[in-house]
Amino acid sequence: VQLVESGGGSVQTGGSLKLSCVASGSAASTACMTWFRRAPGKEREGVAAQDWATYYADDLKGRFSISRDNAKSTMYLQINDLKPEDTAMYYCAARAASCALTWARADLYKYWGQGTQVTVS
Repeated sequence: VQLVESGGGSVQTGGSLKLSCVASGSAASTACMTWFRRAPGKEREGVAAQDWATYYADDLKGRFSISRDNAKSTMYLQINDLKPEDTAMYYCAARAASCALTWARADLYKYWGQGTQVTVS
């Protein structure tokens, strides 16, 4: 399985971005797909995940929206009202197991993309 992110960039506060993650390989291996981010000097954190259900980090609900187009093997993350604290490298991750209960645990993901940088000023 390979994951390739795109859509990052430099935006002003209040702007929007839509990140994409294209998956290639076994669909069964990507049942749960998740967005993580790592801000400078901070731990990697789970942003949102989706399999048959959708999961969000509690403090990010409302501005972030995850979606998937299975026909295109693509996952998206729409981010609205961007804030400087959203500046981070955003990563796509996937695993075969359900997202339930443990979706935010980065150590449980086998497949990772290279990341796409989001900078908000």
